Amino acid sequence: MRNDDLVQEKKGIIGRYYENGLPVIMRFVDELPDNTIIEKLPFLTVLSWKYDGNKNNGMPQKDINERMIALENVLEENIKTSDIFVHAYSRTGNNLKELVYYSKSQDDFITMLNNALKKHERYPIEIDFYEDKEWSDFKKVLDDFKGEIDYKQNI
Repeated sequence: MRNDDLVQEKKGIIGRYYENGLPVIMRFVDELPDNTIIEKLPFLTVLSWKYDGNKNNGMPQKDINERMIALENVLEENIKTSDIFVHAYSRTGNNLKELVYYSKSQDDFITMLNNALKKHERYPIEIDFYEDKEWSDFKKVLDDFKGEIDYKQNI
């Protein structure tokens, strides 16, 4: 199954929780993918973008948010034609944006990202990789949001 099939079949969730008194918005699909996808993508891949949200209740200012959306859109376009990574979840709030994926390998993900962003200005992101063959991080997100969502909406 290609990732574009996965994206079209699943419905997403938007949830909100509070961290240090500030809202954090999460976006994710509220179920695990097929085991064949989990087995192919053992690396938790986290793109982190720290920003100053002090004037906006911990959320990014409009110009920063527009750049974040541009980055997300490029990655979403690449997911449609790639079998090297899938979106797990995104979080925005408390002065931090994280785009979290599961990927086949660190090298493949970085190569894809560099190619996708060739025509973009440099983004102030950090990228971390963690081996997570069992998708424990994503399972924790699913468990954390079971019945505990302050706000939940299908997207």
